[in-house]
Amino acid sequence: MITQPAARTADAALVSASRADPEAFAELFDRYSGMLYRYVVKRLGPEPAEDLVGETFLVAFSRRGSYDTRYADARPWLFGILTKLISRHHRREAARYRAMRRAPLDGDVESPADRVAAGVSAQARRPELAAALAKLPAKDRDVLLLIAWGDLTYDEVARALDIPIGTVRSRLNRGRRKVRAALGDTNPMIEEE
Repeated sequence: MITQPAARTADAALVSASRADPEAFAELFDRYSGMLYRYVVKRLGPEPAEDLVGETFLVAFSRRGSYDTRYADARPWLFGILTKLISRHHRREAARYRAMRRAPLDGDVESPADRVAAGVSAQARRPELAAALAKLPAKDRDVLLLIAWGDLTYDEVARALDIPIGTVRSRLNRGRRKVRAALGDTNPMIEEE
């Protein structure tokens, strides 16, 4: 007989359970702290990441009573809280983009075999990309980075930022257009012949 793994409890059920049993909220931290941490590192660097992720969960824990349990997935809610906390650190983020633009290229590669040619091309364009991101309005940059680095869907970004999905689409389109223009209307991840 094959044993099936235990079904994963929906995030909404964990939030609800944590109202009576605060320890239940720890499962959300275990599920999503790594994902949120990686997102913050990409946006602000490693220094503030741990603090911001911790603060995100403190805010979420304190607001768990108002969580809308119609949404089974808590990721958009957590990313929304995190994005608001990041906006408080906007100056630091803009300074990081300026520093990335001036910094020498590093060899950050996920694995040696992964997209070598595209990775080299993208690394070469990193200063231009950093400059383009720094010039974007914060609202456009938040949408673009939640989709690109946070791996959220349009619906999840809309929930995270409490904006209509049409606004997500228009901000994403505008952000992509401006970044593409700053890169000379090219995509550094596509190899040119």
